[in-house]
Order: sequence, then structure tokens, then C-alpha cells
Amino acid sequence: MLFTKPTMVDPRVALKGRDVAVLNQPFFHRVFGHRIDRVPEGAEVAVLGLGCFWGAEKLYWNTPGVLNTAVGYAGGYTPNPTYEEVCSGRTGHAEVVKVVYDPTKLSYEDVLRIFFENHDPTQGFRQGNDRGTQYRSAIYTLNDDQAVRTQAVRDAYAPEFAKKGFGDITTEIAPAGEFYYAEGYHQQYLDANPYGYCPVHATGVTCNPPS
Repeated sequence: MLFTKPTMVDPRVALKGRDVAVLNQPFFHRVFGHRIDRVPEGAEVAVLGLGCFWGAEKLYWNTPGVLNTAVGYAGGYTPNPTYEEVCSGRTGHAEVVKVVYDPTKLSYEDVLRIFFENHDPTQGFRQGNDRGTQYRSAIYTLNDDQAVRTQAVRDAYAPEFAKKGFGDITTEIAPAGEFYYAEGYHQQYLDANPYGYCPVHATGVTCNPPS
């Protein structure tokens, strides 16, 4: 079967979206029990795209030091998109997980180590059999400090992937724009559906990133 290579939508023809969010708040985390938009004082936030967001969210909610998670859409043009719109490739958004963590227990570099070691960041607009711009590898930074630290970690992993025969890292690294919460049935999907779709895209590449 031949596949057409996905391409990013031109912002001039991106879907218009809507003014109303697709997720009604408050919405409570199925695992942690508190609101999914809760960011405790002193906590830090990372916004990451590792392909299908169901497995990515589970990966992080099971990580010690993580206080909250939510899945959503970021990096595109369409306000308050639906899942179907994102899957159409006409919003520019990636599927992402918002990770809230305690920096005294989990460093930003460790958050990124989990990121780089649990998907293939060299595949462009796909992860495994999941194809489309929404499945791209992405890190959306919330401040200049995150941007500098992200680039340092990416640069540490690049030669490790090369040693294992992978191509260049294609992870999009960009300032975070608006994060749009995904629909309620996507939140903590693999807690509600333990046998749901959860492909493993880890490559076996490891690294001790700078801290």
C-alpha cells in the first residue's frame, strides 16, 4: 500500500475552529482524583508530543514526581479543535500531553529523558503505523529556560540515535502556544480502557542528559 507523505496545513486554509472549549471544566483526573487543570504552587509544566497521546499520558501519570496530566492539542492554528478535526490534518495541531510535575522530585531533564526514550523522535510526521502531522514528535517550551535546556538534552541524544543507526532527530521544539484540552473520553483513556490501543515506540536508545 502506498501512503501519501503528510504535510503541514497552510495556516491560511486551516479549519476555523470555535470559541467554546470541547472539554467542559471542571473535569477530574481518573487516576489522581483532582481537577486536570490543577497546577499546585511550586509545580512546573511540560507540554510534549510523543505520537498517540493515550499511551504518552499513561507513561507520565505512572512516573514518580508527576502530579497531574492531561491530553490535548497544541502547536497548530485552529482554536478549540475537536479530535476529528485534528485527525483531518487541517488544524496543524499535534496530540500532546501536559505534564505537571514536582521539580524537587523530578527534573525537567528527567521529563525529557522519558520523552526521548519512549518514542522514536526521528520519524517526522508519524509514530510507527500512526501517520499524520498530529503524531509528530514535539516539545513546546513555556519559557526561555526550558528552551535552552530542551536544546541541550536534544543535542545529547542526537549522537546516541545516530550510533544506533537512526536518522536525524525531527522533534519540533517551539515556544508553547495555547494548549487545548481534548475531549473527556480521551483523558486518562487507558485507565478507563485498560486494554485500549497503546503501541510501544521505544527505540532502546538511552542517554544521561545534562542537568
